[in-house]
Amino acid sequence: MAKSPPSRSKGFFSDINLFLLKKPKFRTLIKFESESERLNYSYRIMQRLGISVTRYSVLNIHKIGIETPVKYVFEELLKWDGDSTCWPNYIANVSRIDNSLENIHIYLFGWRKYPFGLKNRFLGFKYIPLFNINVKKFQIVPDPVDVDNARYLLYNCSGGYPIGVFAMYVRSSIAELNEKDQAQLFFVVGFNFYGKENWSKRNILHKTWEMFHDRVTSHTMIRIKQLCEWRFEKIQAGLD
Repeated sequence: MAKSPPSRSKGFFSDINLFLLKKPKFRTLIKFESESERLNYSYRIMQRLGISVTRYSVLNIHKIGIETPVKYVFEELLKWDGDSTCWPNYIANVSRIDNSLENIHIYLFGWRKYPFGLKNRFLGFKYIPLFNINVKKFQIVPDPVDVDNARYLLYNCSGGYPIGVFAMYVRSSIAELNEKDQAQLFFVVGFNFYGKENWSKRNILHKTWEMFHDRVTSHTMIRIKQLCEWRFEKIQAGLD
């Protein structure tokens, strides 16, 4: 076996090292040459997912190629929970409600109650749970009219600071776009640090949060790629 699975985090400081301090092998954030190019790309993604292009703004879009059929990538996404090796579970703990992917709470550092005996807020923020994500639409099976085998999990986000949408979207690669791997995985975020649907003025707080968010997202997607390719190699070798 040439490939290996992602290493498992052992705690909060391990998460900090693996997802924040360590530089990603490569960037997954899509960079655009102009604002019009970014908006056009974002609109096409939102329309594909059924998101209102007038109500929501996309903060960023991350993309990674995975040398695995779309079906196997999507099956990994369906396993998303607080025990995955691909997510910073000690920084932002995932809790499925009734063990369902449709309704999820995310808890900062796994805290279910405020520290120091505080009841409703800490440092002026209400963040327990950090945010809730609730299903907006799941495309579990590709639409018969689609030619790119697309599947996705689309959520509304609320509570804590974010208001907007979050999507994990995977489709077959498109040769005309110079995509080489079998599958292309996208993470789409439509909320910002301020919890507003409209973009706030960009300042040091916003930029810092965005920097951390983008680094964690890159690491997460790289680890999903590593896990999918390792497992698919095992399947091809008859070891799974």
